Amino acid sequence: MLPILEAGEETLVGGQAVMEGVMMRAPHSYCVAVRKPNRELVTSEMPIARMSEQYRIFKYPLLRGLGTLYQALKLGGKALNFSALVSVEDPEKAPQKGPAQEMPGWVVAGPVIFSFLFFLFMYKFVPLFLVTRLAKAYPVFDGRMLSTLTDGVIRLAILITLFYGLSKLKDMRRMFEYHGAEHKVVFNFESGQPVSVENAQRFTTFHPRCGTSFLVVIFLLAIPIYALIPFTGFVAKLAARVVLIPLLIGLAYELIFYAARRRGSLLALLTAPGLWTQRITTKPPSDDQAAVAIHALNGAMALEQSQGGELVIA
Repeated sequence: MLPILEAGEETLVGGQAVMEGVMMRAPHSYCVAVRKPNRELVTSEMPIARMSEQYRIFKYPLLRGLGTLYQALKLGGKALNFSALVSVEDPEKAPQKGPAQEMPGWVVAGPVIFSFLFFLFMYKFVPLFLVTRLAKAYPVFDGRMLSTLTDGVIRLAILITLFYGLSKLKDMRRMFEYHGAEHKVVFNFESGQPVSVENAQRFTTFHPRCGTSFLVVIFLLAIPIYALIPFTGFVAKLAARVVLIPLLIGLAYELIFYAARRRGSLLALLTAPGLWTQRITTKPPSDDQAAVAIHALNGAMALEQSQGGELVIA
């Protein structure tokens, strides 16, 4: 779940699923809780600062989305790194608190770089290439509006197909269950009710402030924005789409920021496809998985309080 409510005095609670666990974060702290094979819970906590507090430029609309996404990817990589270390350790030798060792920076950065290159190839190059070939065979697709719309449909189809394929893998399904646990616990916290397994299980797994929704909103916003690109050549179009990535991230952030605060608004309807897609990327969790998410939340909240953070529900 992307940290969307970065500004103002709301206390943000968000996180993500990791291997056999959940990472939860508050504005100035985060905690990862992972269940070891021997059923013990291992946690790792760390104080953090908002990007907007470290760099004032990220306080401004459009730019704050870039800062938030960068920090979300960085924290998410740390959380996955920790969960991977715990999952491969000997259960009898693994520590009860904190990781046994840190992976080198290049090991953590490698998957991020690969994922970005994969994103550019699969969601920028491939759809544009297919539409270009289609337009040569059927000139009707050569029009800017129709070609851009077709490009967007292809892009979303690739994304949903990828999510669906991943959901069929046993390990990924487990992570999607922890993803659902994270969403339920966040909903429980936001409701103001006491956070417990019983209360959390009453909530849905579909949350508007989710990375899945964020990605789908970016893809939807790309359709009208790409239609404004005046270039006709393949290379120029591809380059323009890469250059426009920061703008799309910033716009998607602002839209979800607005939708999260005004969930009944007309503009919030644009985030609905992201909620539908979460039917694939979240699964109903077990009570044990919900308990892991609650443990991560409690750890993040305890660290937030120890730093003097004001725990206010948005």
